[in-house]
Amino acid sequence: MTDPKPLLVDVKEGVATLTLNRPERLNALSPEMIVDAIAAVERLARDPDVGCIVVTGAGRGFCAGGDVTAMNASTDTATLTFERRLDRQMASHRLSGLLYSIPKVTIAAVNGAAAGAGLGIALACDLRIASDKAKITTAFAKVGFSGDFGIAWPMTRLLGEAKAKELLFLSEVLTAEQALTLGLVNRIAPHAELMTSVHELALRIAKGPQVAYRYMKENVRLSSTQDYQTLLDREAYTQLHCAETEDHREGARAFVEKRAPKFVGR
Repeated sequence: MTDPKPLLVDVKEGVATLTLNRPERLNALSPEMIVDAIAAVERLARDPDVGCIVVTGAGRGFCAGGDVTAMNASTDTATLTFERRLDRQMASHRLSGLLYSIPKVTIAAVNGAAAGAGLGIALACDLRIASDKAKITTAFAKVGFSGDFGIAWPMTRLLGEAKAKELLFLSEVLTAEQALTLGLVNRIAPHAELMTSVHELALRIAKGPQVAYRYMKENVRLSSTQDYQTLLDREAYTQLHCAETEDHREGARAFVEKRAPKFVGR
C-alpha cells in the first residue's frame, strides 16, 4: 500500500486548491510536502488558466507547523553542517515567499488549527478566511524556537511590534473571533460552509481583472518598504498600464451599459 500524497492539487473554474494532506498529523509539514507545494505554486503561478490559489488542510487542521515529533526522532541532519542545514531551511521558506509574491491572488482557507510555520504560511497568503472552529497560535516559544516561514514580517505589519511580540512570546491560542478582531484573518465562515464560502470568493477573484490584481498586489507589497512618492510614481505606471488592457476597456463599457463586466484576464 502506497503512502498518500502529502499535497493534493485540484484546479477547477480557474481556482487551484492546494490541500496539505497529512491529516493524522494535523498536516504538520514534511520535507516532501514542502517540496511538492513549492513546485505546485511555481507551476500554477505561470498557468494562464489559474486566477486564484487556495491553500487549505485535510481533516480537522490547517497546518500544525513543523513536525516536532519527527524532528525529535530524526538523525538525518546530525551529520550536516550548520551551513547545509541553513540552506535547507532557507529553501523551505521559499513556499511563504512564493505565496506572498506571485502575481496570482492567494487565499488561506483556515479550516482548523494553524500553528507555528502553519500560521506563517497562512499569513503569507493575500487573504485568510477562517472556520469558526479555527484555532491560531504562534506556538514557537513552547518548543524553544524563534519562528520561521516568515511569521514575524506580516504579524508586525498587521498588528504592530508590541502585539506581534506578545503573540510570539506567550504563544497563546486565539479563537477565530479573536483573530478576526486583531486583523489576522479577513473573514470567518461557519465550519461546514468554509470551503463553499472560500470557493465563491476565489471564483470571483479568478474571474476578475487579473492584470489589475497583479499590480494591486505588487503596489501593496511595495508600500511596506518604499516611501510615499515612490508609490505615487509606481501607481502612475501601473494605472496607465492597466488602461491599455482588454479588461479595462470591458470594465468601462460595462459601467456605461450598466451591466456586470466579463473580464478575460488581459
